[in-house]
Amino acid sequence: MAGSAADWITLAEASDILKAANVHFTPSTIGGWARAGKLQSIKLGGRRYVKRGQVRALISAPRSVRAGDLQAGLFEDWTG
Repeated sequence: MAGSAADWITLAEASDILKAANVHFTPSTIGGWARAGKLQSIKLGGRRYVKRGQVRALISAPRSVRAGDLQAGLFEDWTG
């Protein structure tokens, strides 16, 4: 099933979504990511659009890691 037109947002809208989460990137930086293939994008009428869900995924909650899953000795030299 194809996504709706609302799934695609402008680079400025993407920047605003990130800014609301206190992550500041300019529309030109986001456009560079799109051109490099780091974000799915389309270009219509000279304007580039990116997927809203992919932008939101950039600010999703970090995953937690259990201490037992860390590499052994990773913090041996850490004095805290």
